[in-house]
Amino acid sequence: MDRIQAMRVFASVVDAGGFTRAAQQLQLPRATVSSAVQQLEAQLGVRLLHRTTRRVQLTLDGSGFYERCQQLLADFDEIEALFSQQGASPRGRLRIDVPGPIGRQVLAPALPDFFRQYPDIELELGVTDRPVDLIQEGVDCVIRVGQLSESRLVARRIGMMRQGNYASPDYLARQGVPATPQDLAGHQVVNYASPASGKVFGWEYQLDGERRELALQGRISINQVETYLACALAGLGLIQLPRYDAEPHVAAGRLAEVLADWPPPAMPVSVLYPHRRHLSRRVQVFVEWASALLRERLGLLD
Repeated sequence: MDRIQAMRVFASVVDAGGFTRAAQQLQLPRATVSSAVQQLEAQLGVRLLHRTTRRVQLTLDGSGFYERCQQLLADFDEIEALFSQQGASPRGRLRIDVPGPIGRQVLAPALPDFFRQYPDIELELGVTDRPVDLIQEGVDCVIRVGQLSESRLVARRIGMMRQGNYASPDYLARQGVPATPQDLAGHQVVNYASPASGKVFGWEYQLDGERRELALQGRISINQVETYLACALAGLGLIQLPRYDAEPHVAAGRLAEVLADWPPPAMPVSVLYPHRRHLSRRVQVFVEWASALLRERLGLLD
């Protein structure tokens, strides 16, 4: 087995979490898979994996080697595709991560169109609100909503997502409808906490084009968007939500918009990917496709 094939086998073992499952996926004997990894370790002079009866775990050296393998294999696939008869069609595995609502409501329903355009791309779609370390986890790109702080990544802004203030009709019947931001002092809010830091975000609104923030009372804090929305639907308080997420509930009478003249600032929607001299063609076509899709479906502003 040559070095490139051995690297593919090693990466498959890591991705599958074990030799047996990797062998099944690769349709190779387990002994061949184990031998390929042992050969790599012998050639490199380091141990790449901690082996137990149930699973394998990367060593420190193995983690660094796995990261480089992912990049080298992606580059090799790209070069191979450029000089093959099918070079016009990008191919290979693409790992992305997106927020829950965008993944379930926007991207997943549109994926048949993506695969019709790019039938040779294999997609691994992570759907989560938690921060993802693209380098450590081998992710090619992520879509994120909100202000960004990660400086190691290339960030491309897709557009700005409009937001609004909402509450359930039941809550408003009990507590009254606030007419101005000053009326919020007597209300309850559902707090949203950062999945990364646990920091609770204040209540934001715009006045004469300037951003203002209020600290309001709230009995519950949530770090996941869909549960945050569920708490508002249950009548636990006011929330601030992208209009795209709120509109179906408003149309069905489950939510009502309040303080329409004092909306929270629009949030940036961005795609992020690692710094590389030559961005993979797979990533390029996905970024272009997803950007156009999100701008249309989410009604993003420039």
